[in-house]
Order: sequence, then C-alpha cells, then structure tokens
Amino acid sequence: MAINKINIASTLVALLLLSCNSSKEKLPFYNTADFTAEWIKTDDVKYQQIHTIDTFTMHNQLGNIITKDSLDGFIYVTNFFFTICPSICPKMINNLHLLQDSFANNPQIKLVSFTVMPWVDSVARLKVYGENHNINPSKWYLLTGNKQRIYTLGRQSYFSEKRLGLQKDSTEFLHTESMLLIDKKGRIRGIYNATDKADIARVTSNIRTLLNE
Repeated sequence: MAINKINIASTLVALLLLSCNSSKEKLPFYNTADFTAEWIKTDDVKYQQIHTIDTFTMHNQLGNIITKDSLDGFIYVTNFFFTICPSICPKMINNLHLLQDSFANNPQIKLVSFTVMPWVDSVARLKVYGENHNINPSKWYLLTGNKQRIYTLGRQSYFSEKRLGLQKDSTEFLHTESMLLIDKKGRIRGIYNATDKADIARVTSNIRTLLNE
C-alpha cells in the first residue's frame, strides 16, 4: 500500500512538472510599454484585442518598399540602429548576425533594423553598409523612411524604449539596445538586449517556440 501511495505521488509530481513545462512552451504577449507578460488563450475575449504593430511603409537597402503587410506571416526580430553609431550598434549588428546565420535556411524568419537617422542613412548608404557587414538583403531588411514615422513606430508601437519612450517625440533622439520578437500576426512576444549574447540565445530559443505554435 505504501509503495502504491509513493507511485501515485510520483505520478502526480511528474504530471505537475509536465504541466509546468508545457506552459513554458507558450510565449506571452506584451500589450503595453511596461512589458507585463500576458498569457492569453484563443478563446479569451482579450485575444482579439492583443496589441499589434501599426502600419508602416519604408524602403530597404535595395530600394524595395517594405510595409507591415510585407512581414505578415513571418516571425521577425527588430531593432533600431544607425550606420555611424560607434557604441552599441556594432555589438547589436554582430549579435543579430548570429540570428541571421542560425536561421539562414528558414524562410519563415526575418530580421528588421530601422535606422533612427534616416536623414543620413539613405537607401544607397544602407546598401553599402549591408554589403560591408555581410547582411543578406532577402533575410535582413535595413529600413529607412520618414523620421517621425520611424520614431513613432519605435516608441508607440514596438515600445522599444519601454514606458520612458511614450512621452517623447521625434525631436528627442531614439537610441536603444532593445530588440523585439514579433510573431506572424504582428504581435510582440519578447523583448531582449541586443548587445547581450545571453539574450541572443534566449531569443533563438523563443523563435523555435514560435515556429511550433
């Protein structure tokens, strides 16, 4: 009898652990700039109200028009940079290169980097920058466009500066080490430090989780 009780207890513990592990396989949604994680089921009324990235129209390093719709159906990691940045940007680009290499053969994954100095980073300049940094233009979009639109997207839609960015406008320079994981429906599923290799490992794992959703 004692053995049976031990077996039952062991089974319950195993099921509990399995349940915990299963829950970890689902990534949360982030609906606000304070990045409170929310696990929302598809049958929840809140599911239809999940925050999504706003519409935009930009040009990539090849001069092609890239819009929000261009990224529908893709999982992508996005960040904000500028080509003459001497500090955090080189680290971010080097780390994002690890993602480009890891998912080189997976057409479902994209990388998207918005310049925060579009008055400097023209299409031609981004093309040269991409070539110098071995960036695959079909996998990794370097985007330029209207400054105010980029800054509004970065702060109000991608929440790249978290809550601090909500009170800023395009007169205040956008400079952040954040990178965001966006799912196939344009929803934020993770925020990371693009200068941190540990976070590159974390986003890599999270991308694989999204691929299985």
